[in-house]
Amino acid sequence: MSDGVWAAPGRVNLIGEHTDYNDGFVMPFALPHTTVVTAARRDDGVLRLHSANVEGGAVELRVGDLAPGRGAGGWTDYPAGVVWALREAGHPAAGADLHYESTVPTGAGLSSSAALEVVTALALNDLYELGLERCRMARLCRRAENVYVGAPTGIMDQTASACCTDGHALHLDTRDLSQRQIPFDLAALGLELLVVDTRVKHAHSDGEYGKRRAGCEAGAAALGVPALRDVPYEGLARALDRLDDPEVRGLVRHVVTENHRVERVIGLLEAGEVRAIGPVLTEGHASLRDDFRVSCPELDLVVDTALAAGALGARMTGGGFGGSAIVLTDAPTTPTVTKSVLEAFASAGHAEPRIFPATPSRGATRVS
Repeated sequence: MSDGVWAAPGRVNLIGEHTDYNDGFVMPFALPHTTVVTAARRDDGVLRLHSANVEGGAVELRVGDLAPGRGAGGWTDYPAGVVWALREAGHPAAGADLHYESTVPTGAGLSSSAALEVVTALALNDLYELGLERCRMARLCRRAENVYVGAPTGIMDQTASACCTDGHALHLDTRDLSQRQIPFDLAALGLELLVVDTRVKHAHSDGEYGKRRAGCEAGAAALGVPALRDVPYEGLARALDRLDDPEVRGLVRHVVTENHRVERVIGLLEAGEVRAIGPVLTEGHASLRDDFRVSCPELDLVVDTALAAGALGARMTGGGFGGSAIVLTDAPTTPTVTKSVLEAFASAGHAEPRIFPATPSRGATRVS
């Protein structure tokens, strides 16, 4: 017996990588791939979690026992963390039966964890009539991931899953959380955006992510600003001259130029010059590869091969060290680009990547 069905999508970030925890600009859009939860309210203090995508039976937890550091370390920490965050913020959530099914690829940098969190928050919001706005739900989901799960993510992923709209990219200012929906209808212009899931996740990624964040904070402190968002693009050269550590200089250069790239992409999209964003995407990849140092050979191979095969632009997306790349193409060239990438991976001895078109889709919603 269920009280309803809800869905929340994964996301692709068009531009604006590693800027969200620097109070910067991001521009994600929602994927058609979703995590769906069939949910029923229960008032006995039990949270019963089950996933069709994970082997094993249901997991039962008592909501009164939920606390950071007490999680099992698996997928159940994400919905459990959302329940904990809701209750800590004073929102009654006494328990629920939650059954999940997901088509969001895991480990691909497409925010499968945020989809799981947001769909849980949306279901509980409705089941318990909490009256939370989407932005508030996103903030609580980020708190669940930061504090309960222990992952130092920014606000972009949860906000994208909760707030994106069909046919648009979301321009999010991660400092004040203001939003603008930017039209992004590629099909009408004969264009496609491909996601290439390399199926790779390098083992050192988690610790290296934390190092990058700490380096950004060190750069901001050295420059006397609250966050790297406050370093103006026009003053970047002067700012870099004040930094002694070459690694920190690279991190600062990436964040400041990446914020500028977001603004350039918005200007091009609003001017109807969608094809012209391709080179900006490619610039972003070079910055992530050389300055932020979060790319990997597989991601670089996707980008280099796609561009050689006629793509308009390409870059890694997500945290890096594996995961996915995005490739902007003229639709007629998509088969050639796809074939070239598959052949390049086979020649290099890599596992075959998963390649699919990314259609800007709606955010979280109640299905029934």
